[in-house]
Amino acid sequence: MTWFLGLGIVGLVLLVLSLVLDGVWEGALEGLFGGMLGGLDGLLSLPVIAGFVSALGFTGAITTGVTGAGAGAATGAGAAAGVVVAWLTWKASRALMRDDAAPAPRSGDLTGSSGSVVTAIPAGGGYGEVLLYLGGQPVKYAARATGPVPHGAEVWVEAVLSPTSVAVRAVDR
Repeated sequence: MTWFLGLGIVGLVLLVLSLVLDGVWEGALEGLFGGMLGGLDGLLSLPVIAGFVSALGFTGAITTGVTGAGAGAATGAGAAAGVVVAWLTWKASRALMRDDAAPAPRSGDLTGSSGSVVTAIPAGGGYGEVLLYLGGQPVKYAARATGPVPHGAEVWVEAVLSPTSVAVRAVDR
C-alpha cells in the first residue's frame, strides 16, 4: 500500500510541475524523439502522465486497503483507473487548447462604422478627433474630412488612413 500512495503523491508532484514547467516536457520529448511523436499530440503531456500515475497510485492504495487484494489486483484496478483519468485529461486539455475564437478586431474593420466627433474637424484637410467603437471598446482616432465637422456631430468612417487615423464624412439627419 505504501508504494501505491507513493505513486499517487509522485503523480500530484508531476501535476504541480506541469503547471510550473508548462510545455518544457513536451519540448524535451519532441527533441528526444525527433518529431516522431506528432501523432500522439498531447498523449504524452505531463498533465496526462501525472493523471495516470496519480490514479494508478491512489486507486491501487484504495483497492488494497478496502478489499485486502494483492498487489496484482490493485495494480490492475489502478491501471484501469489511470487510463480513464489520462484519457479524460487528454480530452479536457485538447478542448481547452482548441483555438476557435474569432479573429481580433483590426482598425481596417472600422470602414462603414459610425462615431461621434470629440474635437471639431477643421476645413482644408486638418485633423480633429472622433470616438469610434472597435470590438465594443471606445477608441479615439485622428480624423480628417472634406469639410468642417463640428464637435458632437455623428460621422461615418469612409476609409482607414493609418492605424491611428480615419477619413470621415458627416451624417445628414
